[in-house]
Amino acid sequence: MADRIYLRHSTDKQTDARQRHVLATRLAAGASVYEDPATSSRQFSLERAGFTTLLHQAAVGDTIRIADAARLFRSVADILALRPVLIRRGLHLRVESGLLSGIDLASDDPGTKMMVSVLAAVLEFQRDMISENTREGVAAAEAAGKTLGRPAALDQDKAASVVQAYGQGSAVKALARQHRVAPKTIRRILDAAGARALPDHLAMAPADTGEPPPDPDVILDLPGLLVDHLRTIGDEAVRQALASGQIIRRGHGYSVRLTAPLALHRAALEQSAALADGAGPAERKAHRAYAARVTAEADPGQRRGPR
Repeated sequence: MADRIYLRHSTDKQTDARQRHVLATRLAAGASVYEDPATSSRQFSLERAGFTTLLHQAAVGDTIRIADAARLFRSVADILALRPVLIRRGLHLRVESGLLSGIDLASDDPGTKMMVSVLAAVLEFQRDMISENTREGVAAAEAAGKTLGRPAALDQDKAASVVQAYGQGSAVKALARQHRVAPKTIRRILDAAGARALPDHLAMAPADTGEPPPDPDVILDLPGLLVDHLRTIGDEAVRQALASGQIIRRGHGYSVRLTAPLALHRAALEQSAALADGAGPAERKAHRAYAARVTAEADPGQRRGPR
């Protein structure tokens, strides 16, 4: 049984010095360290590279130690998705400072469940209040006539010359080299002026490419055992879809209600194929259930909403 330390800070301007101070005794004892520097708390813990590596390397009975709860989760949805994974893997989660110090947050007893849910709700409220105060501060600054953000890379006269040169056939990269700015700066100037927009008669009459119409969205419930797997090995499209899905609690487990094109559901099924043969009975059963849902959804006459 080993200690595994997890560190995270949100921006490049922050450091993990305070966290390391709190965890100094564990660090001095040689505990393994996993980091997610400059990573937003809005990204679920199960989707972060450093924490995912920790889960892969942790063994049954190991303890994950964090300086404070906000380093790992700051929303109810995050901790509700995280706890079942820790419980199934036999891992412990302990906070080293504050009122929660000494408590195993991965314990499956009713008291810990309630306490963790309340804690996550408080952290989520705190984060939302910070966001609200930021928005109010920005609105007040704008009302006072203050200019927000970085200064423009090109003044109005140079921006006008960029638009004119583009209209005469100059390429974006050539204009960027001429004005010593990044190509995206030139594109922003052109887009603000509408210089790259299609003429109305072209924009309103898209060409017939002969391709089939877009794949419509369908709603399917993806079992939590597959979600845990896909959050680690799934491609970017699948992981982004999972992040926007609705978590549905089912006893000790959960599922994610996913609204996505059928092609993405098929991709998720294919990327979780390893669970069909090489995993335990529960994973194989979850994969068969999801495969049945995807197959049934392929027949429009059998669609009956979320399954």
